[in-house]
Amino acid sequence: QVQLVESGGGLVQPGGSLRLSCAASGSIFSIYGMGWYRQAPGKQRELVARITSSSSTNYADSVKGRFTISRDNAKNTVYLQMNSLKPEDTAVYYCNRQPIPFGSWGQGTQVTVSS
Repeated sequence: QVQLVESGGGLVQPGGSLRLSCAASGSIFSIYGMGWYRQAPGKQRELVARITSSSSTNYADSVKGRFTISRDNAKNTVYLQMNSLKPEDTAVYYCNRQPIPFGSWGQGTQVTVSS
């Protein structure tokens, strides 16, 4: 059972930046595609970025050009660099496998964009 631990969230002003990290347990992390998801209050969880095992990336239109997903297989870690943050980016951010998430999710990390 893979365990996922997200970190790096916080309070940031509009236009600011944050870098999220997701540490995964397990020795076969490198074969998985991974994704960053977010869930805002009262809304469904949505996929915002994904990266394949060969590091090809895709982004939701709402974050394209502002967010960058990357991975370090040696550290079993996936990152999400978020720039030019907007209030509508406020949400709890989670990572999980792509395209089929693991059955269990981490605790997520809260990102709040507010002046």
